[in-house]
Amino acid sequence: MGVISRLTSYFLLPISNLYNPKSPYLCDQTERRKLEEIKALVQKEIRLEWRQRYALNGMLLYVVSTVIICYLSFNLQRNQLNKATWNALFWIILLFTSVSAIAKSFVQERPGRLLYYYTLASPQGIILAKILYNAGLMLILSGLGFGFYALVMGNPVEDGLLFVGNVLLGAVGFSSTLTMIAGIAAKAQNNGTLMAVLSFPVVLPMLLMLIKISKNALDGLDRSASQDEVVTLLAINAIVLALSYILFPYLWRS
Repeated sequence: MGVISRLTSYFLLPISNLYNPKSPYLCDQTERRKLEEIKALVQKEIRLEWRQRYALNGMLLYVVSTVIICYLSFNLQRNQLNKATWNALFWIILLFTSVSAIAKSFVQERPGRLLYYYTLASPQGIILAKILYNAGLMLILSGLGFGFYALVMGNPVEDGLLFVGNVLLGAVGFSSTLTMIAGIAAKAQNNGTLMAVLSFPVVLPMLLMLIKISKNALDGLDRSASQDEVVTLLAINAIVLALSYILFPYLWRS
């Protein structure tokens, strides 16, 4: 109730004080309200997750079980898996973990609750809050997943800093891309199939870049060899964030 009351209080301020064109603090007040709104929405997502514990517990179980199945299937001893296979298995696990964790972003919201949010918060604040929350969730899952994967399957990474930075870029990229797609898919009845179809052509170029950077980190190549791919990933993330901020209000009104 505290989060909802804070969201409600943002809209109880006098309209004349907020939109007075002669006020020198108009821009500062507007930006401050947006930041407070996003903060309250992120806190709401965290509290809901803490109550349900669906994504974190379910995805941790998924990662652990998948890694163990890979270990048993390949009948491995440590450090006996070639680097290309190790890299491919890691990103397959991380990709499906991202899809499973982020797919619930809008599906878990009831229509009545969405209508209530429509009267309280701006669509830009809602999409940015969900992206931030999913990015944080994916950073936790990616870090824990990489640690357990390296522990069980061995760690052939030679440039650890580059690999960890690439994993962070992938987590943020997956969260921003899949969150917007989850919002689109939530408008359809068969949202699981639609999300899989829509996400494939968007995530595939990002996944190719991530795999190439990871391969360079595994081989210990100079970091300048991955510079173009890193810049491309940053550009893709920025474009997705900008498009989500611009286009989500039209989706929200429908």
